[in-house]
Amino acid sequence: MSATVTRAIPADAAECARVLADAARDRRTVRIRGSGTKSYIGDIAPTDIEIGTSRLAGVIDHEPADLTVTVGAGMRVADVAAVLARAGQFLPLDPPHADEATIGGVIAANSNGVWRARYGAVRDLLIGTRIALADGTVARAGGRVVKNVAGYDLDKVLVGSFGTLGVIVEATFKVLPVPAASDGLVARFVRSADAFAAADAVIRGASRVEACVVERSEGPAWRLAVQARGSAPTVKRAVDDARREVAARQGKSNELGDELGQMRELPARAIDGALVRASLPLAASPAFAETAARLESLAALVADAASGVVRVHLLGDDEAVIRDAEALLLAARVVGGSGRIERRAEQLRSRLSTWPTRPNGDFLMRRIKDSFDPAGILEPGRSAFA
Repeated sequence: MSATVTRAIPADAAECARVLADAARDRRTVRIRGSGTKSYIGDIAPTDIEIGTSRLAGVIDHEPADLTVTVGAGMRVADVAAVLARAGQFLPLDPPHADEATIGGVIAANSNGVWRARYGAVRDLLIGTRIALADGTVARAGGRVVKNVAGYDLDKVLVGSFGTLGVIVEATFKVLPVPAASDGLVARFVRSADAFAAADAVIRGASRVEACVVERSEGPAWRLAVQARGSAPTVKRAVDDARREVAARQGKSNELGDELGQMRELPARAIDGALVRASLPLAASPAFAETAARLESLAALVADAASGVVRVHLLGDDEAVIRDAEALLLAARVVGGSGRIERRAEQLRSRLSTWPTRPNGDFLMRRIKDSFDPAGILEPGRSAFA
């Protein structure tokens, strides 16, 4: 940011839109800040104005019978969870930075956790938004009921937009009843092939699980964490099935503690070095993990075996980190996937770009950006097309 940053904390959508309109008129660039948990994402440029969303918070509407909740974008996900829990419901999102992440930041960054394969991603759960635009207007997309069929689905465009199209001020999500039971296991394997084979068998089995994650951190061992939630008989059957798959591959299993939470929070811990995020075909994850395991700078690897998202934390000498990060990004492209540098130490920012190649659909995304923000004031450098 520039040395003279103007900070605004609007109280409502109209005030937020006025701040944006004034900024666009004066050609002053804008950064949007919720709790700041994902401020490390992107090739960030200095800005003139910072808009905080802390006053755009609170529950606006909650209809337990309709299984929907509408909240201000500045509200923390953890606070939404606490409100819903009192009604016996939950928002099936488990993003990194679980204690501090805001609703608006989760949408803007398309921040998903290990429940994604079971409940869907942010885009699947989001059914309505209000957004303050750079022309000073406030737009609404979707609604507050699950069945929205009219008009263009602007909600999906906002997911992963990193604030480059406008300021999300309100969001409506689908919610679910809290499951009656929850259980799981964590298993250790000597070989990565066995860990991924067990994970694949669990995912493809008759019993549905909430999460199935493979990790390697300290030492040569690989860990598999499996979680199941639902009715007590369903959960017991799922965990028993997973335990059999683990045993069939010489794995040793124990009860699940907070291992999934630790794995989910890798982006929060990866302060030094570089964190590579790859999105891969499921069948390519085991080979990609083996490639990562042979790298000199490997510090930790977390692979969501059900969605194909793999994060690799690289740590050590800067030259080795850069070399290994570039090797992983190439390996992801070779198998038909994609990758980006999700986080890196400050001294690596000028040497490791967030997006090494232009994304598919770059031309279309730029046209959308130009339509929403013709002056180009919103979040410069944050996304691949801003």
